[in-house]
Amino acid sequence: MRPYIQLFLLAATAMMASCMADSYDDPGTQAYEAYGNQSLTESNVVSIAALKSLYSSTISNSAMKEVTEELQIKGTVIGNDIEGNIYNEVIIDDGTGAFIICIAQGGLYGYLPVGQEILIELKGLYIGAYGMQGEVGTPYTSKSGSTYVSRMSRFLWSQHYRLIGTANPGAVVPEDFNLNRMTDANYLASHCGKLMTLRGVEIAAADGKATFAPDDGSVTLTANCANRNFKGISSNSLVLRTSTFADFAGNVMPTGKVDVTGIFTRFRNTWQILMRTESDIQPAQ
Repeated sequence: MRPYIQLFLLAATAMMASCMADSYDDPGTQAYEAYGNQSLTESNVVSIAALKSLYSSTISNSAMKEVTEELQIKGTVIGNDIEGNIYNEVIIDDGTGAFIICIAQGGLYGYLPVGQEILIELKGLYIGAYGMQGEVGTPYTSKSGSTYVSRMSRFLWSQHYRLIGTANPGAVVPEDFNLNRMTDANYLASHCGKLMTLRGVEIAAADGKATFAPDDGSVTLTANCANRNFKGISSNSLVLRTSTFADFAGNVMPTGKVDVTGIFTRFRNTWQILMRTESDIQPAQ
């Protein structure tokens, strides 16, 4: 090999090694800064409870309204799409309440894991509800002509949030669901969207063979989801809701008394438990 070619290759190799060394210095920081809007700062943060109060009529009427003033919320991710039962959504809680954020993007759990705190700028987004469940997103019109708040594009979302610190999943602790207040309107309004645990219940259809969400016609599906009720509890009040696209949809439901953890959403006056992972259901303690 000619000397000048050897010198060129050595120089190129040195440059590549230098660039690689730079990229290995702090990969966590680089990955962290790759997401969201780093220019966002806390300027007008309100609690989720205050947000629900500000938009109470919009939410209670399952309507929607654009946020035209500078307004922010800050909360910790308590649920995401890690096993497919929650789709295009993350749920955040700030201690005063919880809210669903609708995003047209898959793999949200990759950069929005449980325990990740985020700041969200609401100006330019829409506050609304589907079945009286509070959500943040953008308008969507269905084929039937119904308009409601739904998933914002990933590009719009990227301008409206900033990650705060790193995820601390140990900080996310579910609250026990109070069966005695199941039909309490105030409890429904304040706790919908929260991560809670229903203790010591039995799934009515669990027989050692039945699965969570079969897609074979054996169970009536609503929006590709199976609603399973619990023994002694009306399905008009509370159901376990599982998508046919969940990783555990075809798994056999456990028999006997169980503790079920999940995101407790509402559809009007019915509680719907959305398990995040199959490990959210355990034998009763």
